Amino acid sequence: MASAAESPSSVRKVIVQLRATADAPILKQNKFKIPGTDKFAKVIDFLRRQLHRETVFVYINSAFSPNPDELVIDLFNNFGVDGKLLVNYACSMAWG
Repeated sequence: MASAAESPSSVRKVIVQLRATADAPILKQNKFKIPGTDKFAKVIDFLRRQLHRETVFVYINSAFSPNPDELVIDLFNNFGVDGKLLVNYACSMAWG
């Protein structure tokens, strides 16, 4: 639920921090800002392009794999740590 003070033009940006897991290469750019209204699928697409792979396994806080349709802001509000959304990524399944 958006507060009255928020207008669509001042969309909250979320800091996404990427952390390599298992066999995944470490990215040069492991932190970026994304509009909270974007779907998590955008983060997955970014990783696919950076890693040059079709299949990327992505986890929030090393715990679970979110639905690509989830909004980044919802994931951040529920699972954000120290002002960031921590996203672990791997090229093969790292956790069940």
